[in-house]
Amino acid sequence: MSQTTAREVVRTPQVETAGTATPFATMPIQDGWTRKEQRQWAEHTVRAVNQAFPPVKFANWTQCERLVPHGLACAALIDAYGFEFVEAARLLNETGLYMHRRARFSDAEPLYQRALAVWEKVLGPDHPSLATGLNNLALVYHAQGKYARAEWPYQRALAIKEKALGPDHPSVATGLNNLAELYRAQGKYGQAEPLFRRALAIWEKALGPEHPNLATGLNNLAKLYREQGKYAEAEPLLQRALAIREKVLGLQHPDVAQSLNNLALLCRNRGWHAQAEPLYQRALTIQEKALGPEHPDVATSLNNLAGLYYGRRMYAQAEPLLQRGLAIREKVPGPEHPDVGISLNNLAELYRAQGKYGQAEPLFQGALAIWEKALGPEHPNVATGLNNLARLYREQGKYAEAESLYQRALTIQEKALGPEHPDVATSLNNLAGLYYGRRKYAQAEPLFQRGLAIGEKVPGPAASRGCSEPQQPGCALQESREVHAG
Repeated sequence: MSQTTAREVVRTPQVETAGTATPFATMPIQDGWTRKEQRQWAEHTVRAVNQAFPPVKFANWTQCERLVPHGLACAALIDAYGFEFVEAARLLNETGLYMHRRARFSDAEPLYQRALAVWEKVLGPDHPSLATGLNNLALVYHAQGKYARAEWPYQRALAIKEKALGPDHPSVATGLNNLAELYRAQGKYGQAEPLFRRALAIWEKALGPEHPNLATGLNNLAKLYREQGKYAEAEPLLQRALAIREKVLGLQHPDVAQSLNNLALLCRNRGWHAQAEPLYQRALTIQEKALGPEHPDVATSLNNLAGLYYGRRMYAQAEPLLQRGLAIREKVPGPEHPDVGISLNNLAELYRAQGKYGQAEPLFQGALAIWEKALGPEHPNVATGLNNLARLYREQGKYAEAESLYQRALTIQEKALGPEHPDVATSLNNLAGLYYGRRKYAQAEPLFQRGLAIGEKVPGPAASRGCSEPQQPGCALQESREVHAG
């Protein structure tokens, strides 16, 4: 039981920054000042704090954290006095970006919106800075699972960049990558792959073969291949991305942890459990130290490691990791995010495996409800949830309920993933196993044969989630994730 979800430990969308910073000094407002003097003081303060606020990258997080209260105070001044100048927009964007990086999504969103409004008013509708604001607003929607709201700002940002900077600029590659990642999160693989490939080509040509953005592109394309069961194509991309990050960013950088998670997940997909465990453990250690114990990426690593233990029937080790991951996600990014569905699904699957059906059923149902609402009724995650709930019913002798869920899961996967995807083989085996158990051999045989034919074409476990035995259909999601790049 591991996870697949809205993003992977492939570098997901990239957040954009603007400008540099120097130290600042301000003075408190004085009694008796005129309105004009107060406005002049407020403007001076906004400009000074903007100068001091550094680019939001990992190395500057300590300084950013100290300056966030000043940035928020300046946001109030910008609103109170109606300031509309570029430095005000930059400060709003950088303060929002730091909140975003620390998974404070509800705080980041209004800051991005206000920065965007100032940029559009001052610079016009086609300026590259407006694309930065649109990109970052889309990213915060994306991070909260608001996919429909994210698509338009991604598309508009990309159009502005292509017009202003030319089609081969690295910033255009960022826009392509982000839009592709949105499509991947929705299971739109055919739309995502050419965008990822174009972004990768631009970065390698413009930035060189060892730039961190190239690692982003390699990871994203690898994730797309992994989700389609193309493991041999994914592995060299992940290995190259990890090598770039370790060399350029250092061994303790959060992006290294994300590459480790991605590589571990691929190992697990291929049944290489001994190789996966130390990679997951190293990733978790890096993230807890660099990001803090309640960051969403920590939840991802907790779920991934728990999934590995689940697959080895080490249930006592898996349960506290899953519970901790669920608690983090219900807090950030929130109880209706698709990732909460992953945590609910995985904890339910753990209980099912131990025969705790009463505890498992409401969790499976809760996961399905979240996914259907957030992702739509034909998303691959919905099919996984249907398979798992069907297995629960089958084990309790509720065959009619199980059969309809298995059939719906198979229909979704054939449409979303194609007729030869490993997950289709899983669903074929699951439905065949139900018929076999009820001695409906004529109905079971062609399903088994088709599932076997698919499995022989894909290396590793017969089903991409590790479910190979038809008498044990259903399995949990796999997950890996990457934070926003800077």
